Amino acid sequence: MKHAETKYSPVVLASAIAGVLAFAVLAPAGAAEKVETEKCYGVAKAGKNDCQTAKSACAGTSKKDGDKSAFILLPKGSCEKIVGAALKSTK
Repeated sequence: MKHAETKYSPVVLASAIAGVLAFAVLAPAGAAEKVETEKCYGVAKAGKNDCQTAKSACAGTSKKDGDKSAFILLPKGSCEKIVGAALKSTK
C-alpha cells in the first residue's frame, strides 16, 4: 500500500496558524468573569484614589494617606475586612 504525500499550500498553513493564534488571544477575554466592586473610603494612599473626592476633582489627587473622602474600588465584600475602611465617605 502506498502512502499518499499530503501537501499544504502556504495559504492554508498561514490560515491555520492565524486561526490558532486568534483563538488563543480571544478565548481568555470571553472567559473573564465580571467582578462586582464597591467604593472603599479611607484606605487609599496619597495620590492613589480612584475618583474625585469632596476636596478634588480627579482620580489620583488625594493629598494624604487614608483621606476619609477618597476611595478606591475593591471587590465587593473586601472593604468591610479592612481596619479603618468605610463604605461611605465621612468627609
